[in-house]
Amino acid sequence: MSPARLRPRPRLRFCLLLLLLLVPAARGCGPGRVVGSRRRPPRKLVPLAYKQFSPNVPEKTLGASGRYEGKIARSSERFKELTPNYNPDIIFKDEENTGADRLMTQRCKDRLNSLAISVMNQWPGVKLRVTEGWDEDGHHSEESLHYEGRAVDITTSDRDRNKYGLLARLAVEAGFDWVYYESKAHVHCSVKSEHSAAAKTGGCFPAGAQVRLESGARVALSAVRPGDRVLAMGEDGNPTFSDVLIFLDREPDRLRAFQVIETQDPPRRLELTPAHLLFTADNHTETAAQFRATFASHVQPGQYVLVAGVPGLQPAKVASVSTHVALGAYAPLTRHGTLVVEDVVASCFAAVADHRLAQLAFWPLRLFHSLAWGSWTLGEGVHWYPQLLYRLGRLLLEDGSFHPLGMSGVGS
Repeated sequence: MSPARLRPRPRLRFCLLLLLLLVPAARGCGPGRVVGSRRRPPRKLVPLAYKQFSPNVPEKTLGASGRYEGKIARSSERFKELTPNYNPDIIFKDEENTGADRLMTQRCKDRLNSLAISVMNQWPGVKLRVTEGWDEDGHHSEESLHYEGRAVDITTSDRDRNKYGLLARLAVEAGFDWVYYESKAHVHCSVKSEHSAAAKTGGCFPAGAQVRLESGARVALSAVRPGDRVLAMGEDGNPTFSDVLIFLDREPDRLRAFQVIETQDPPRRLELTPAHLLFTADNHTETAAQFRATFASHVQPGQYVLVAGVPGLQPAKVASVSTHVALGAYAPLTRHGTLVVEDVVASCFAAVADHRLAQLAFWPLRLFHSLAWGSWTLGEGVHWYPQLLYRLGRLLLEDGSFHPLGMSGVGS
């Protein structure tokens, strides 16, 4: 595996930062304050100016909340995509008295709940207030994201307009995909659709994807636990069994968009998120150790991937590439940084193009795997450590080192 080299200077700086991560921390389950260090003052938040939006691109572009996908009605099949928000820390205006303002996509709900906490921390005694949520009555402009439950208009409960610029900034920090200080009377926030947001998830496999245990049994990833030994690929390109240390991401109940890689001779079918790495070559004559790490979304028919065969690992020609939405998102980390899923060799890593650098970056978790088996065992969501590494990498590495879709929820 010989991924494209990064410039030495950013790589060196990144490695030095990794060494800093090894300094004992005060907390066991997160990137806590370093013992003996002075607490860094909180970062000053700059309010959005009136009529300013963030990011500085139109709302329905790829860099923001994405395209309009069609109005959702109570009678439509897509209505099940909406979920009610009964958070007591949020006031819903609900002037229609139908509960519509409480209905929204899960992504919008997650961001709104996060923002509610920020509002209470910023202004004790003040709550977040939603004036407009899902719109079923046609009160907004054509192709408004309110019709899909992907947008909310917000104020503070005290309706102090002097707070709205900072409220908009807090919404950006809470992870909304587009925030607009639209009116003196409210701030508009929106999110990507569940389908496009799913495509941004860092690196996962669906719940039903199968791996092979050392016992010879084949089990779904949803049944794998830290401490299990699964089939993987060693540094020499040969098959080996590797300990599962932790799950970098584990979301059993979320729909995700997966890239489907199908091969011929032998036939294999692997689903993984677009930003995930697997190993490819342009011809079948290269040895397993010469295959390079490639983003799943960059794999093309005619290339070769590594599959489990008899004996050892062998190349298989990619016959087709497509997309598919499936339930669950599982991203186990093994000691070797690789695993064989549905008999196809894949990296444990995503978002960053360099598999070797990612393996180095996760050295602290491999070093302290006994701790990982404890309190970090089977939590849900993206583990704090890859989120931290992604933020550091964005500061220190070149933009070309990252998948263009990045990681959902990281850095937001």
